[in-house]
Amino acid sequence: MRAAIPSADTALSLAHIEASFRFDDVRQLAPTYQECGPETAQAILEEAGRFASDLLEPLNLQMDTQGVTLSRGRVLTAPGHREAWTAFVEAGWPTIGHRADHGGQELPLAMCLAVQELFDRACPAFGMLPVPQRSAARLIAAFASDEDSDRHLAELASGELGATICISEAGAGSDVMQMHTHAMPQDDGSWRITGEKCWISFGDHDLTDDIIHCVLARSDPPGTERPEVSLFLVPGGGAQPDSVIVRRLEEKLGLHGSPTCAVGFEAASARLLGVRGRGLAQMFVMITQMRLAVGAMGLGMAGAASDIADAYARERRQGGKPGAPVTITAHRDVQRQLMELAGRTQLLRGLTLNTANIADIALRSKNESERRDYEALLQWLLPILKTCGADAAFNNASGAIQVLGGAGYTADWPVEQILRDARVLAVFEGTSGMQALDIVHRRVLRDSAGLAVFLAIARLDGEGTPLVDALDLLDDAANRLKAGTPDDADGAAAAFLDLAMITALGWVAARFARLQRSVPGHDDMVRTAAYALDRLLPRARLAHSEVCAGAGPLKHFI
Repeated sequence: MRAAIPSADTALSLAHIEASFRFDDVRQLAPTYQECGPETAQAILEEAGRFASDLLEPLNLQMDTQGVTLSRGRVLTAPGHREAWTAFVEAGWPTIGHRADHGGQELPLAMCLAVQELFDRACPAFGMLPVPQRSAARLIAAFASDEDSDRHLAELASGELGATICISEAGAGSDVMQMHTHAMPQDDGSWRITGEKCWISFGDHDLTDDIIHCVLARSDPPGTERPEVSLFLVPGGGAQPDSVIVRRLEEKLGLHGSPTCAVGFEAASARLLGVRGRGLAQMFVMITQMRLAVGAMGLGMAGAASDIADAYARERRQGGKPGAPVTITAHRDVQRQLMELAGRTQLLRGLTLNTANIADIALRSKNESERRDYEALLQWLLPILKTCGADAAFNNASGAIQVLGGAGYTADWPVEQILRDARVLAVFEGTSGMQALDIVHRRVLRDSAGLAVFLAIARLDGEGTPLVDALDLLDDAANRLKAGTPDDADGAAAAFLDLAMITALGWVAARFARLQRSVPGHDDMVRTAAYALDRLLPRARLAHSEVCAGAGPLKHFI
């Protein structure tokens, strides 16, 4: 029988939320936010923790081992998945991130991501479906007609309607301009889409009655030299079973309970979303939400791996005097490993919640200048958070296996599954390499407003700590990129993203360091901060030196 993932410490989650960047200000941004006081937040987190431990954690192994199947053109989820989803919907969990006027609870984004962490900790494959539902709702609210909004938003909020994001094609992953899926206008104002999309999470399933697909497709006349990309809303196979077809299910390393589909569109009826030719720009409304969710998903996995390793190490006895073996926590190297795992988790949680608050302020502040600054700051932090989440999940899973030794490599413990499930986080919603190029080219070379806002805020929070010197290194690295060649910028992009991540997590650590240790939950955060700040500058200097090298080391590539 496999060991269970320990239940989460929801009191610590609440302490993180209350200490997060400007959360008191965020609470004032909407009536529903004001209602989410500490007692309400605590009750929500405790109930989410119970749901995760009682229903989702036991389902995690079954979803991993039994996976999904394709039968007569329809995807069937693992046994127990549908019943758990029904309970999830009946408990109202899909509603928490949706607007009140769409039937949602409209909780602060930090609360939504904290709840997602708890669900993804227990069963990340299960937790993947609510994310595109929430993201598609934002997209439809922003760009769809009143008719489509009225038709879909309430069902997305309730969890009765599934949603997907359809971008990738076999020959066009990150380079969407190479796509072949085409949309043709019809006399009645609708469109017909023909083409093949791949890597579609929950592209089909038996959890909801129907699915809507948010599809990027070319809308230019055939033969046009430069593609015109538009965004479309396509009703799923239930509405047009002969036009939206699941071609196959992908066999994957992990997340076996989450169906990843290749979907064919054969003259499928569609409706244009927003402005023709603005599809990719509009899609980023959805992508922003999904990259925030990757941070929370990575956090859930990282926290699970860390807690498994910690619990094991405090019971496992090895070494010491003959006849009196000690727990392996007595060994300095194990202490180092456990501090690394716990610190990585706590700093990522802080960054996730801080970024969520920044996103809320960017969307809802009544001050136009503040909205503009915080939108720039959000765009600076998104590639950082997404990559931090991916790295923390995989590295913590690998580190937990190391703490458990041979036991961790077996199926008797969940950490090997976490490792497999986590690997894709550095790939989907934009690879880590694409995040590096994004932050260099779009957030430094094209427009560095977000960096400027980050530096100003972080310098204030980091006064008197090593963070200030690390921020100077980040600023210097950005200026070097601006003064250098495009080739050096590309060659240094990964190192620059590393430096940006180090300083972002250092910002979180500097904020933790100021907390009162007497407040419940703060002691762990203060100790994490001290450990992180002690090691901040050496890591920042190494990343800075690699940025300075530019593309030089790549001359050895053959």
